[in-house]
Amino acid sequence: MNINVSTSGPVATMHMTGRFDFNAHRAFKEAYDPLLQQKGVSSIDINLSGVEYMDSSALGMLLLLRERSETEGKAVVLVRPNNTLMQILDIANFKKLFTIR
Repeated sequence: MNINVSTSGPVATMHMTGRFDFNAHRAFKEAYDPLLQQKGVSSIDINLSGVEYMDSSALGMLLLLRERSETEGKAVVLVRPNNTLMQILDIANFKKLFTIR
């Protein structure tokens, strides 16, 4: 998993590529932790366009990020999931929990 973070105004974007699974746990947390503390960031966009695989532990990581971001008053948006990832997100009812664009 490779994660690049960029910030534009109030939106921080995590561009993710590769396999989003348990092995990405540390890198994912290290990428979002500073964003939760960053003043002026009101939204964390998770760009999934480069993610080729996602498992249930990745769903858990997204839920944990959502929970922590709500505490900080920040939104989490899932951006550009491919068809396979969108099916996984649909099955897990993530449309009810996240904005997905």
